[in-house]
Amino acid sequence: MIRTGEQYRDGLRDGREVWVDGEHVRDVTQHPAMQPIIDIRARMYDMQHDKTHAETLTYRENNGIHSIFNRLPREQQDWHDKWKAVDTVMGDIEGVVTRVGDETVGEMWSLYDGQDVLNEIDPQFSKNIANHVQGVIETDVFHVSANTDPKGDRSKPPQEQDPDMMVHVVKETDKGIIVRGAKYETAAGYADQAFLKPTVGAWTNEKLSDYAVGGIIKMGAPGVKLIARSGFAGRASKEDYPLANKFDEVDFLMVLDDVLIPWEDVFFYRHTRAAAYIRGTLHRYSAFPYTLRLLYVADMMIGAALWNAKQTGLDKLQAVREKLADLVCYREGINAHLTASIALAQKSPGGLLMPHQSILYAGRIHACANLPQMMHIARELCGGQICVTPSAAAFSNGDSKDWLTKFYSLNDAWQAEDRRKLLAFARDLLNSDYANHRLTFVQFAQAPHFNHLAAVYNAFDFSGPLDFVRRSANLSERVNGSL
Repeated sequence: MIRTGEQYRDGLRDGREVWVDGEHVRDVTQHPAMQPIIDIRARMYDMQHDKTHAETLTYRENNGIHSIFNRLPREQQDWHDKWKAVDTVMGDIEGVVTRVGDETVGEMWSLYDGQDVLNEIDPQFSKNIANHVQGVIETDVFHVSANTDPKGDRSKPPQEQDPDMMVHVVKETDKGIIVRGAKYETAAGYADQAFLKPTVGAWTNEKLSDYAVGGIIKMGAPGVKLIARSGFAGRASKEDYPLANKFDEVDFLMVLDDVLIPWEDVFFYRHTRAAAYIRGTLHRYSAFPYTLRLLYVADMMIGAALWNAKQTGLDKLQAVREKLADLVCYREGINAHLTASIALAQKSPGGLLMPHQSILYAGRIHACANLPQMMHIARELCGGQICVTPSAAAFSNGDSKDWLTKFYSLNDAWQAEDRRKLLAFARDLLNSDYANHRLTFVQFAQAPHFNHLAAVYNAFDFSGPLDFVRRSANLSERVNGSL
């Protein structure tokens, strides 16, 4: 059944070991670095119970009410429903969050699609995946995924350096497997569980490897230690950095110090073929909500830039309109790829409906690769005042107040306070430590750019272009066999 915000908060008080800036945090729900984003996730849970939003955010099945985000996609309408639900959530919280569960539960669906491969190895693993997919639906847990390992010296295999640089199995027991190592994971400190996935490349020609392991890690399990990066929330005033203080999604190094994964939580183990298959198909669903997030970021950039142009009276200039049009083309390119990926959706190996793969992956590249340029265009349109404007305190206190009121008031409609608010918002969106962190995060959150390109290459059907050129160039019939 769907959870409430308070049930979610209670679930985080499970004795988990969390450190922030060297401090051992006893209750993550009260820590200033994490409380804002936890409050947002709790609000999302509470919205499911709100009569205003319940119809959009939930569905009924088997006498239960469940989150629309966790619903297995079987038809096009399921994807439209998920999109509408994200619209509803982002509109309510008035910002953009990435790691809140709906973007990572799709990785479980990729595992669901890989059951035939896993059945060749051990049918029990396939059964575990089916049980966990259903378990996420029924319990409405905050599910994330454990991303990349520290890796150490990448010129060496893990066996030739500290083996813990990549997560591996150190022992089998009657209860399950014992794993050791570490993973970087956004939101781990305030999530319920994570899908532990391997980093492909820990083996060469090996058929079996202790590094080929995947399963579920519970954040409160013994031996799990969560070390946060310094948070952006609380560093400066909310008036000066409105996004950083509300929407910072804290990243963690999740240390696994001889952690038991019970056999029922193991999805694959030792077989490198299974690990490589799962890793290669991991984003066939999750790329959709992840790319969709950047649609909202594009809207924020367009809105901030256009409001600034309207405030300063520059919105009538052709040069300004052309730059705004560049932002719109970026935004609509994301929109078009997402829309087309639903319209041309494909049946998955497991019988689900996945967004058209090459279109979706191409959309992800468009959204991620062009983001730095689009942010710079938005900076140009917002002007240099986003980096030189004094703090909110200077606008409200002391002798500086009157001077700032004079020079930041533009006309009867745009007084100094609204001008300051817009500039503070644009600075935090485009120019702050938080903004630069988010940009770097986008470039590597699911995978680096070369991996995105590889996904497009592997998903695209080259037979059409090859056959078209074969016929147009009147190539020999014998080349047909090479298609």
